[in-house]
Amino acid sequence: MLTSAMPSVSKRAAKIVENIAANADALRVHVSTGPAGERLIDLGGAAPGCLEAGRLLGEVCMGGMGTVQITTASGLSNWPLGVVVHATNPVISCLGSQYAGWTITDDASGFFALGSGPARALSRVEELYKELGYVDHSDHTALVIEGDKAPPAAVITKVAEACGIKPSGLTVLFAPTWSLAGTVQIAARVLEVAIHKAHALHFPLENILDGTGTAPIAPPFPDFVKAMGRTNDAIIYGGRIHLFVKGSDDEAKKLADGLPSSSSSAYGKPFAEIFSEVNGDFYKIDPMLFSPAVVTVSNVETGTSFHAGKIAADIVDASFR
Repeated sequence: MLTSAMPSVSKRAAKIVENIAANADALRVHVSTGPAGERLIDLGGAAPGCLEAGRLLGEVCMGGMGTVQITTASGLSNWPLGVVVHATNPVISCLGSQYAGWTITDDASGFFALGSGPARALSRVEELYKELGYVDHSDHTALVIEGDKAPPAAVITKVAEACGIKPSGLTVLFAPTWSLAGTVQIAARVLEVAIHKAHALHFPLENILDGTGTAPIAPPFPDFVKAMGRTNDAIIYGGRIHLFVKGSDDEAKKLADGLPSSSSSAYGKPFAEIFSEVNGDFYKIDPMLFSPAVVTVSNVETGTSFHAGKIAADIVDASFR
């Protein structure tokens, strides 16, 4: 369990949200007030958005406790454009904020979304927060949704109530998978999926000290399945992460060996093809596939590093073209 004496992800993310709102015209995003009094920021639905909007959106997702940079050194010669992600507290930044773990539904409207961002930490509706031991306190927060439309008023009310705030204290930021901003913020999850898989592998979260990651930015595609395939392939076959941990070398090596996507039985095909083979049932896909291609785990207590995985440039190339 981690200490609850941590910075507020809601308050730290608020600085980035205000930056986006203040520069809406330059970022080609649209800011409006919703029917419940919430603030809505469209970064790629009706608004065109841009790569920089996606970079900032990635930092909002991380609760202001991580950085996302755009680079031309992704490690893939045909697709050099990518992101570099860093979190000084990967567990809180990635699991406590960035992870899209909040299932948000509304039967009346048929709305469904997986929410990410600091609002998750305020609501604490997920069992995960009992394990993290992290509690956030704020009268305002941000929720990020991967979609092209804002949630209906009923959903806003439910989210605000779950967070213990007024709807006017809630900012909802949204961008679909196939948008410029969407593809960047998904690439920025390269470290998050590694931390999530480390959790699934039962590695002690308190032993994860620091982390970085890189992944290519997938070219947007107007078809959702193809766009989803590209953004997943960017991480699964082109992503790299480096974790700094403490503990025994045996634990560090076991983590390094288990983290890469190549450890999954589903590895080896473009994600869109895998998705088609399970008839679009996301939950039939081996969850161990959702991880970076290449992993380095460095034990700061022994000075030993362990490497595992491989970049599949051919699969990324086929997916992105």
